[in-house]
Amino acid sequence: MTTEPPAGCGVAAGRPGIGVAFARAALAGNPSDGYGGAVLALTLPARRATARAWRTDAPAVDPPSELVTATVARFASEHAPTARDATAVSWETTIPRAVGLGGSSAIVVAVLRALASLWSVTLEPLAMARLALSIEVDELGIAAGLQDRIAQTHGPLTFMEFGREPPVARVLDLARLPPVVVAWRRDSGGHSGDVHAPLRDRHDAGEPAVLLAMETLGRAGRAAAAAIEAGEHPPLRASVDASFDARRSILTLDPRHIEMIECARAAGAAANYAGSGGAIIAVCTDETHRARVRVALARISCETLIM
Repeated sequence: MTTEPPAGCGVAAGRPGIGVAFARAALAGNPSDGYGGAVLALTLPARRATARAWRTDAPAVDPPSELVTATVARFASEHAPTARDATAVSWETTIPRAVGLGGSSAIVVAVLRALASLWSVTLEPLAMARLALSIEVDELGIAAGLQDRIAQTHGPLTFMEFGREPPVARVLDLARLPPVVVAWRRDSGGHSGDVHAPLRDRHDAGEPAVLLAMETLGRAGRAAAAAIEAGEHPPLRASVDASFDARRSILTLDPRHIEMIECARAAGAAANYAGSGGAIIAVCTDETHRARVRVALARISCETLIM
């Protein structure tokens, strides 16, 4: 990403606002965040969205993005009215798109952070998460939940409880997390909204299997957080596996995604979807085991990163 504002903009004196947001991978409990459940998730600094914002004499977004334009407009309407016509934003992302790593929400959060810095606006983490969600849901019609945004505004390892209002977000000790591998295949991505919208309809209709799965997922998220706090890896691994099993019980999953889960499990890891686009997360016993799991996933054409 260029450090210069978009071409053709007259820039006012002063430094740009800069914002960064990391990719997100859920460990357990997902996708119960939209249903009063609980989720444990971590952020992935190796993959990030970055934004820069300048005060200018004309609005601009480079590269053009409906998501970024909507973020600027909504931020202006709520926090800085003059920003709508006097802000230029450049942005980039290294997060693979449409694989379930929070790529779109990371762009929104990064832009919000850049705008808040530029216009001297303070946004508390939960308020920023709510605003980011509303931009995607209300402005762009994207089916989504708070989990990604809370994880990305709190991080690096966050337990989220959605059974109360406001939601509870508790940052846990990342050092207590055992080695993990996040994996995805670029040939098998999918938009999370394609999963969330029909699932919401089924839940609202009171489908018993969906209601039961959401209860199971919420328990798995809470158990995973308790295991991290106690430093007990076996119950964490059980919660990760239980989360995938609950998802599989109510959704028709892409066989390529199932192959990744089964590959990680065959190598001895616990595994779950990292989101709803097909990326997975594998929880390993130690660094040597993680290396073996990573090699196994690479053999089925997965790209990986480690934590």
